[in-house]
Amino acid sequence: MSIRIAILSPVSWRTPPRHYGPWESVVSLLTEELVRMGLDVTLFATADSQTRGKLVAVCPRPYSEDPAVIPKVAECLHISEVFERSADFDLIHNHFDFLPLSYSGLVETPVISTIHGFSSASIIPVYRKYNARGHYVAISESDKSPQLDYIATIHHGIDISQFAFSGAKGKYLLFFGRIHPDKGVSEAIEVARRVGIKLVIAGIIQDHDYFATQVEPHIDGTAVEYLGSIGQHRKADVLGAAQALLHLISFDEPFGLSLIEAMACGTPVIAFRRGSMAEIIRHGETGYIVDDIDEAVQAVAAAETIDRSACRADVEQRFTNTRMARDYIRVYEQILNGQAHDDQ
Repeated sequence: MSIRIAILSPVSWRTPPRHYGPWESVVSLLTEELVRMGLDVTLFATADSQTRGKLVAVCPRPYSEDPAVIPKVAECLHISEVFERSADFDLIHNHFDFLPLSYSGLVETPVISTIHGFSSASIIPVYRKYNARGHYVAISESDKSPQLDYIATIHHGIDISQFAFSGAKGKYLLFFGRIHPDKGVSEAIEVARRVGIKLVIAGIIQDHDYFATQVEPHIDGTAVEYLGSIGQHRKADVLGAAQALLHLISFDEPFGLSLIEAMACGTPVIAFRRGSMAEIIRHGETGYIVDDIDEAVQAVAAAETIDRSACRADVEQRFTNTRMARDYIRVYEQILNGQAHDDQ
């Protein structure tokens, strides 16, 4: 089936992101793989975005990178552009959260929305309003709302060719992600201190007060090192040299790209039992799911016994961008064949 598809990416960061931007990263991975598979794909993203598909851009720069860009203005111009061109496409694939749904009732082109998590329960009424006519994809079973119907659950995938496997024993523990209380940076510092292993921290500072009070005082370059935000060119080296990735989150994370990126490099993951962690980590095989700091401390030694090649193999089997794209193509065909609500 030849499908003309419009993919609506966020405009907070470039697609693909230079350093941070998980939604934009997923959009890029999906777009490029769909193009490789022969679909006619038009990506709606910022003008500095990169794609082998067709690029349509009304926003010159991402608003998180250029303070001159007014977010709401950029969003309105960006979203309206795809819907004003809706007749040119068989499907619109929305990765821009709930706002584009308010346009969906004004066009005949079907709209499929990947829900990348709920920022709060307060946005669910918007999804609920368009539940009957929209098509929702969850990124994990744990992130599904009982108030909504879903056409599928599709886990994210990555391009494993960008993540070289390292079978060598790691040199440090790693925190990789945005620096925010939800993500467990201070908990990672505590675990590393208790086991006497260096902690390397990599990621953007999202909560500056938290960084200044809970993280920065511990950074000495020896016991705790902060690398800042690392780009794609450094990810594999940083992830692959780690003994384990510490993901001690305090919220129900919808997915967690950093987990599969680490495992692709052979690095096991130690994570708190929240959100989608049990869907990603095979306990005792690719990492450990723990309930508190004490269990995390015990898991550090246990993680040394994990076969790092098993971590890589699990990502190759379950979390590639090729598998993700094939899953989405099946959903596209289901919608266009009029079978969209059969499994809801």
